[in-house]
Amino acid sequence: MRALKSVLGLPLLHETRLIGGRRRTLAEIITDFLAELRQRAETETGSRFRRAHSGRPVHFHSADPAKDAQAEDDLRACYLSAGFDEVSFLAEPEAAAMACRGMGATDEIGLIVDIGGGTSDFSVFRSVGSSGGRGGGRSASPELEILASHGIRLGGTDFDQAVSMAHVMPSLGLGGQVRREMGEGLLSVPRAPYVDLSTWAKIPSLYTAKTRRMASKMARAAVDPARMARFVTVLELELGHELAFAVERGKIAANSGGDAAHIAMDFIEPGLSETFDAERLDATLADNRSVLRKTAADTLARADIDPENIGRVVLVGGSSLMRFVTDEMQALCPSAEIMRSEAFTAVVDGLALATRD
Repeated sequence: MRALKSVLGLPLLHETRLIGGRRRTLAEIITDFLAELRQRAETETGSRFRRAHSGRPVHFHSADPAKDAQAEDDLRACYLSAGFDEVSFLAEPEAAAMACRGMGATDEIGLIVDIGGGTSDFSVFRSVGSSGGRGGGRSASPELEILASHGIRLGGTDFDQAVSMAHVMPSLGLGGQVRREMGEGLLSVPRAPYVDLSTWAKIPSLYTAKTRRMASKMARAAVDPARMARFVTVLELELGHELAFAVERGKIAANSGGDAAHIAMDFIEPGLSETFDAERLDATLADNRSVLRKTAADTLARADIDPENIGRVVLVGGSSLMRFVTDEMQALCPSAEIMRSEAFTAVVDGLALATRD
């Protein structure tokens, strides 16, 4: 289960798939998790919890307001089905700003950069003294003023998909050709199944008799049958998520700058591996890093803040550990100190502070 928020607002959330021996929807999985969380909290504390304060991305769907609204409605419905009577929402970078407000000087302007599994969110904030805020921003607390927030539907699983499509799927037949069933000539191998195989939430949709028959048929007609046979193996043995983990491990290794980084796929075929290093990672994610920098710049523009006036950039979210995120934010805000908060807990820490305040 990765980046489950990315399926909120989509029909995919309510499609059933075989999980744990029975057919279930992702909405049911999210609901069960929230119900378990509530029940454990009640057991530990002896209290009843009927209200929840939940984080959410600035935008679940940055290019579709209707889907964005539906996504919040979907998440609210999961909370209510899990036994909560009421749920409120706070944008995750604003929650992270609350958790990080004591990291720098007061009366300082900062930028929260929250890169998660499926979304990237940004908030411009001003730390102020206890006497109150200045300007026209929304006051998230007596000590913090949120000047602007912005976000896009792009995150770590998208980075994984880009790596997979560029460096792994060609080993399984992507980019190859198959002979026509009728007549002469060659056809390109269809791209769509490989896009699904490199997309976390869509991998199980490939494990059908129809898709397996299609793959076997392509393997028989392939100009390079060995590569296509690997694709057949992945479907037959349901290795899609194992392949996704291998891609993620390769990405992490390359991000650390190791010379021996590679994507190991020996679970598909003995000795199968793709060499992968920091240079190839940077080239593969060039478009993603450009989009992230533009979105951060757009956030500063919405706050009417010159990048030179940013005193600190605080990185949160697991995917903020990618080196290019630091590089792009430093280039955008050259006078800023780049700081790391608790990458995986800053948002929930801020949500807890918000309920206290």
